[in-house]
Amino acid sequence: MSDWYQKSVKEVLKELGTDPAQGLSSREAAERLKRNGPNELVERGIKSPWAILWEQLTGIMVVILFIAAIISIFLHEYTDAVVIMVIVVINAILGFTQEYRAEKAMAALKRLAVPTVRVRRDGKVHEVPARDLVSGDIVVFEAGNVVPADCRMVKEFNLRVQEAALTGESEPVEKDVAAIERADAPLGDRHNMAYMGTQITYGRGNGVVVDTGMNTELGNIAEMLQTVGREPTPLQKRLDQLGKKLAVVVVFLVGIVMALGIVRGEDFGVLFLTAISMAVAAVPEGLPAVVTIALALGAQRMLKQHALIRKLPAVESLGSVTVICSDKTGTLTENKMTAVILDVADDRFDLPAMNQDGAAECADPELTTGNPAIHLLLAGSALCNDAVLKADGTTSKCYQAIGDPTEGALVIAAARFDLDKFILDKIFPRKAELPFDSERKRMTTIHRFPVSTPETPEPVQSGWVEAVRNGTPSSYVAFTKGAVDGLIGISTQIWVNGEAVPLDDAWRKRITAANERMTGNGMRVLGLALRPIQNRDLEQLSESVENDLTFVGMIGMIDPARPEARESVAISKTAGIRPIMITGDHPLTAAYIARELGIYSSGPVLTGPDVEKMSVEEMERVVEDVNVYARVSPEHKLKIVTALQNRGEIAAMTGDGVNDAPSLKKSDIGVAMGITGTDVSKEAADMVLLDDNFATIVAAVKEGRVIFDNIRKFIKYTFTSNSAEIWVMLIAPFFGMPLPLLPLQILWINLLTDGLPGLALAVEQPERNIMNRSPFHPKESFFSRGLGTHIIWVGLLMGAVSLGVGYWYWANGRADWQTMVFTTLTMSQMAHAFAIRTGVDSLFTIGVFSNRAMFASVLITFILQYAVVYIPALQGIFSTVSLPPVDFIVTILMSSIVFITVEIEKWFYRRKAARGAFSG
Repeated sequence: MSDWYQKSVKEVLKELGTDPAQGLSSREAAERLKRNGPNELVERGIKSPWAILWEQLTGIMVVILFIAAIISIFLHEYTDAVVIMVIVVINAILGFTQEYRAEKAMAALKRLAVPTVRVRRDGKVHEVPARDLVSGDIVVFEAGNVVPADCRMVKEFNLRVQEAALTGESEPVEKDVAAIERADAPLGDRHNMAYMGTQITYGRGNGVVVDTGMNTELGNIAEMLQTVGREPTPLQKRLDQLGKKLAVVVVFLVGIVMALGIVRGEDFGVLFLTAISMAVAAVPEGLPAVVTIALALGAQRMLKQHALIRKLPAVESLGSVTVICSDKTGTLTENKMTAVILDVADDRFDLPAMNQDGAAECADPELTTGNPAIHLLLAGSALCNDAVLKADGTTSKCYQAIGDPTEGALVIAAARFDLDKFILDKIFPRKAELPFDSERKRMTTIHRFPVSTPETPEPVQSGWVEAVRNGTPSSYVAFTKGAVDGLIGISTQIWVNGEAVPLDDAWRKRITAANERMTGNGMRVLGLALRPIQNRDLEQLSESVENDLTFVGMIGMIDPARPEARESVAISKTAGIRPIMITGDHPLTAAYIARELGIYSSGPVLTGPDVEKMSVEEMERVVEDVNVYARVSPEHKLKIVTALQNRGEIAAMTGDGVNDAPSLKKSDIGVAMGITGTDVSKEAADMVLLDDNFATIVAAVKEGRVIFDNIRKFIKYTFTSNSAEIWVMLIAPFFGMPLPLLPLQILWINLLTDGLPGLALAVEQPERNIMNRSPFHPKESFFSRGLGTHIIWVGLLMGAVSLGVGYWYWANGRADWQTMVFTTLTMSQMAHAFAIRTGVDSLFTIGVFSNRAMFASVLITFILQYAVVYIPALQGIFSTVSLPPVDFIVTILMSSIVFITVEIEKWFYRRKAARGAFSG
């Protein structure tokens, strides 16, 4: 970590060998440029498009699908082969596109580079390309400039820098030139530094370049961004594991069927085709299509809820999230500084929450106080203020504040009491001012005492104007606004009960205690004082006008928590998800807001310096007990996420700044802010919140769970169906039966039943308990929570019912026994598809027609199966015979056994859930 901020200006200039008045010589600058390289970010380790494509085509599931396609061609099932290859190509294109876009974060980072910069060389100011800057260059700063490299401040005149992209602080930071003694000061507290990529918002100054290119803080982020690997999603991990298990199962099945057939003396050609057909049937080639469709539909639904999905696998990852690491400003809070406490000597007024009608706030006729001191505090704060009110276009009593966020909060607070700043400025015209500066930490404005007019607001007519004048010949009043501790140091009186009384030690203690109480709750506190002045004071205006003031009161302000965030935090915790606040803001402010939201009640609040001292291993030991992190830097966020992942958590990380990009990329689901977010953070993220709202993340988590549920339902459905086919083929020989299903019949069942009903499960609606259960652990198998057991016993039941029907007809010498097995098995799978639409609730509770796609797919499957049994042309292809109507009805009735049994299983689950024993 660079320690330039700890050194004095004189030490820095000496070490860099430069003169603040002359700058470097052109020759010296050229030599340093040649020695150290240009001031630009360098791309390292970017994955090539061919490497990305190769990864997409070598996944275990894709390889199995390739083999299935080749076997289908061998069996002359060209339609199957084409469908499988189309699925492979679509998935490869989607995966390639998403991965390739993820590599663009570095390009967005480089766009922050500044094309030209004003620099002092050879004693003159030149405009040079920013890439030619070197350490030791003296850079000239003005409002509107983007800082081109990391600079140590040499001179500043009320200079303020917007550093939100790097530190997360929402307000511009005042800069000064004094050295900072603290060795571990986080970026947000280094007030004598200006960092590459930040923006000058106010004032002017000079800085000496101390680091360029990849050695800057921005370069450090670029380095992390390019070295951070992207973890596969939980779904990708599970599909990979599933593919490996399937490969083993397929080889085992082929061997078993071949061995049994050879022992029985079956025709080798038919036996081989049957074994291969079963192998193809065991592979759920529809799974990638169902996954892709489920993710794409989920992404569309999320977009309607203001969540833009940039990478489709992220949709499912959301459903597995166990931790949400959220920024504070704008995500958990409204990103709008708001006055909440008005404190005067003899009263305290707690302002109620403002109406949530967008950015505009309105005067509230019910918001009144009979205390003129409160009116004086509000009017003075609005007058000693450079923010302005803008009508929102609907009514003259509703406004938006334009200007500094803190000053805007003051004029809005006054407007809520019908003290419109525009009218106040007309009644108390400003005649002179002493602007705010970082040394005095206060601002003073002088106003002429008013003459009451018909438009004078009622709060101004409440008597305090004449009380302030107090019978003196003063024509003007000075209002001074600033830090409370500074104001009481220059005040000799305090406003009590409508008059100025001496400010004794008791009052000072009372003011100090109130100030500390508010700042301890994370508030920003400003005080207001006043002084009537004479004409001669105005003519010779100096800082002496700020002496012998009368202290009026204090206003406590905070960026309040979003009301909907409280509910979303509660939902998250009910769903087994732990919300964590990670912010660049002050620890007290972070703890206060976290407590308001229910994220934090007690325990440690770790700061950036605390995290800095810990290794990742040490972080792993404490990360489960810490819910609030404050004053953090990019490295700290990355360390926190890494520690959480090492503990087995699935972490979602929100962010909007350049500094968030590495942790967004490293996290399992990176969430960028759509309104305040930088291009860099959006390119590194998996999802973009279009409304910057924490509640949207929770809604997206719910959608992710729906998608994962539906994928599990497809796996439950298709694997149960496939296992039923396998049980039929394996058990039949032990009863002396010939092959109960022919190769084309197996492939027909596989294509028909795994197709339409399986796709219909992808659009199933969320179950009622979906956010009242713990998320699936990343190491948890697809077959956990009873899924594997269901596949085995229902598959065995389905096979037994189908084979039992066939055995009865075969034993009685019926020629249509094989058709009965074929049809009963198909109908049983349709009954099963209906039954597993929910994991707990009865089908009749949610409604048979609540998923019209499922109803239509089952109806189409029924019609197609009917056609295969009764249309002569198809009978020849599939080796079926026409069934008497009674027998066809028997297949339907026998298949209903599966439906009834699964419904009974769900009834037991509901009984367990009622006793709190079922977790979903």
